Amino acid sequence: MRFISVVLVLGTVASAQSKAPAGPLPQTFSGWRIDARSVKASKDPAAADATDAPVLKEYGFTDVESATYSRNGRKMQIKAARFSDATGAFGAFTYYVQPQMQVEKIGDRAASSNTRILFFKGNILIDVSVEHLSAMSGADLRSLADALPRLTNENGKLPTLPANLPLQSLQRNTSRYIIGPEALARLGVPIPAQLIDFSKSAEVATGKYRSSQGEASVILVSYPTPQIARERMDAMQAAGLTGGPFYFKRTGPYVVAVNGNIPADEAQSLLASVNYDADVMPLQPTKPKPGEDRAGFVFALVMLCVIAVLAALVFGFAFGGIRILANRMFPNRVFSRPESVEIIRLDLRQGDK
Repeated sequence: MRFISVVLVLGTVASAQSKAPAGPLPQTFSGWRIDARSVKASKDPAAADATDAPVLKEYGFTDVESATYSRNGRKMQIKAARFSDATGAFGAFTYYVQPQMQVEKIGDRAASSNTRILFFKGNILIDVSVEHLSAMSGADLRSLADALPRLTNENGKLPTLPANLPLQSLQRNTSRYIIGPEALARLGVPIPAQLIDFSKSAEVATGKYRSSQGEASVILVSYPTPQIARERMDAMQAAGLTGGPFYFKRTGPYVVAVNGNIPADEAQSLLASVNYDADVMPLQPTKPKPGEDRAGFVFALVMLCVIAVLAALVFGFAFGGIRILANRMFPNRVFSRPESVEIIRLDLRQGDK
């Protein structure tokens, strides 16, 4: 009985381990090998960042895994935070990236500073600490990005709102994507969360801009409908916001605000750079070409024959009906006149000469 109990317990533990989701970090990449003893995993956002755990929850944090990798005596510390979709990983990346970081080509987007590299791929945000940053480090981390799990569904799509921020005078690594009040407050956005109202499915993209008088901010807020955007903009304008002059504009479901040390004409130029363009997508795929749709071609040919036969019958009955009606109304005057049916007859009998 004791042996059977032990077997059952071990079987239960093995089953639980098999059902546990695998962490995003690979065992090896580009010659780097994971140290199994260093692996730590958690579903608590505080394990990823104790200070900004509420922000990670807003972006849809699901779990984190950290580990130490080694190769030829060198070590690399890697932390992988996973989110419910690529939007969350992108938002968290914009939250953590700093203006002094250099732009790198790793994953979907990356930046580095000294011995730290930050990048995201799909719904996974990677924070790497290396002993010495080199060109080879970037190549190695590109291999790591290729080894990460891929998203193949709708969750892999990135938000399009930040692409609507004006590009002129935008300072490097200052664009932010925000979907909740915690990130909004901690990033110092000058419009409070109660005026933006995230309960109405609001999304925020913001960036820092250089002006002739100093620095300004552009705050772009997206709502589901133009009506909500109009109501929210009216509330913002009536609130008497502090912190310098504000310039507002609404375009479609977007509310655009410019604030900071910027002349009015430059602020209006930034506002004019943001315009909502509706993307019309077909609900159904377009029809295939006739050469590619053999069944449709045969069906169309059969229908053409049926229509031709029906047309012939209709015209035949119509013509015959007109003749019959005309003979009844005008007997022997239109179609069946005697002189019209007379024929020439030749008498070829031999006896008559």
